[in-house]
Amino acid sequence: MTKTLLSFGHGYSARALARILRPLGWQVTGTSRSVRDPNDCDADQMLAFPGGDVGPALVSATHVLISAGPDHDGDPVLGRIRDEIAAAAPHLTWVGYLSTTGVYGDHQGGWVTEKTPLTPSTTRGQHRVAAETQWKSIPGLPLHIFRLAGIYGPGRGPFAKVRAGTARRILKKGQVFSRIHVDDIAQALAASIARPDPGAIYNLCDDDPAPPQDVIAHAAELLDLPIPQAVDFDQAEMSPMARSFYAESKRVDNSRLKNELGVGLLFPTYREGLKSLLLAETGSKTP
Repeated sequence: MTKTLLSFGHGYSARALARILRPLGWQVTGTSRSVRDPNDCDADQMLAFPGGDVGPALVSATHVLISAGPDHDGDPVLGRIRDEIAAAAPHLTWVGYLSTTGVYGDHQGGWVTEKTPLTPSTTRGQHRVAAETQWKSIPGLPLHIFRLAGIYGPGRGPFAKVRAGTARRILKKGQVFSRIHVDDIAQALAASIARPDPGAIYNLCDDDPAPPQDVIAHAAELLDLPIPQAVDFDQAEMSPMARSFYAESKRVDNSRLKNELGVGLLFPTYREGLKSLLLAETGSKTP
């Protein structure tokens, strides 16, 4: 039987997983808000959702990945086809929900694990907690929840802004973020698919929660460019969305990812990750 992944909200992380699965013989069907060329999406088929009929794809799927984010109306998938998802539960082998470490809220730089109580301090985090609860409420669904730290990777590195001179090192005392390279997200999901454990929750992050200004400075050093000027958080001009990310500071523990799934990170810190991105961009260690 061909293994088939139905990927709701087939975006950046889901496409990275598809690049692992498809060479192994998997069929990948993705959804997006408008019909897109599968060849541009690392998929065998792309469907419009919401608006299109995903029923046949759900019936034939063995695995389901949900990347689509919730809003004030709740989870966009369950809000439209919850009954169909529930009906499909008995024949699904694995369901993965991509959440965020924002569900833990602010811990003033302290460590959090998958057992840490969920106390989100942002609206986005509150929506994610509600969506996790919605998905967990479906009886018999082989659900796995992945709480992702800040995602970076090809096309999502700091180099363009550093080169353009628009990068800023925002300084806020005690502020640290956890991160994860998209290729490590993909290999973690693949490892979970290979070893299903319904009900499991995993933090996906690297080994080095770090101040954001350190990442920008390291990117400049790799490019052999001046380190961008530091700007105090209270004086920095930022969008409400950007400023909200600084409302929480925590260090995310990834022990379960390593111990239970046996994942060895390809990029254990941002240093390896940025070096890899630069090599991919330039083919050398120099810009």
